[in-house]
Amino acid sequence: EPTVRTELMEQIPPIAIFLQESRPKFPTAFVEYLMPIVVRYLTDINNQVRKAGQEALLILLEQDLVAQSDIENKVCPILLDLSAPDSDDEYKVEAVNIICKMASMLSRTTVEHVLLPRFCELCSDGKLFQVRKICAANFGDICNAVGQEATERLLIPKFFELCSDSVWGMRKACAECFMAVSYTTSPEVRRSKLSPLFISLISDTCRWVRQAAFQSLGPFISTFANPSSAGLYIREDGTLSIRPMQDVNSNSCQLSNNLTNTTS
Repeated sequence: EPTVRTELMEQIPPIAIFLQESRPKFPTAFVEYLMPIVVRYLTDINNQVRKAGQEALLILLEQDLVAQSDIENKVCPILLDLSAPDSDDEYKVEAVNIICKMASMLSRTTVEHVLLPRFCELCSDGKLFQVRKICAANFGDICNAVGQEATERLLIPKFFELCSDSVWGMRKACAECFMAVSYTTSPEVRRSKLSPLFISLISDTCRWVRQAAFQSLGPFISTFANPSSAGLYIREDGTLSIRPMQDVNSNSCQLSNNLTNTTS
């Protein structure tokens, strides 16, 4: 019964936490028994069971209960199969969604070498606009996960494609995550590539895209500022925040002292 399998998936995380806390008594129980069930249910024929399996997997990753080697060797191959070009549409949408959610919880090496090539392919998926929209909505998180070099070399060309997509919802999603993408790039790329791209969004024919771009204008401009003097910084969740004034003044005083000492 699918309801039984769904209920089982909901119990996996607390069982895994118990096994982790009692590891001396059950050193291999999670890897041998629970992990194979989670992986198998990612391809279950029932939609609710699959969703429960995906939620359980994300909880396990958030709690750091799955070894990186198991993620690379057991979880990623399944997700790559499910997101392949010839995969079922429903499975593909679910797979790209979980790939994007996993990116921030995995090591940079795993994301860049295992998941990034497939993500770039999915950004150009001409069959399903839902797949492209998930990629666009999570683009900033993927950039943050792989860092500046991979972002500028592999992701920025894909971002240009999505920003000119024929579906306005795609362009709107790009406008909404523009600051996060910009923050991951070098000042030169921001100035020479992203600024003209942003102008195209702020001049878009669709008012919803223009509105999203105008809302992102301030955060995008903030990425050009020097954090030590402007007091602006990006939190771990990708949102823009302002440092307390005493911290900014302290940094400014320290900078001034350093300059004075250097001059003298």
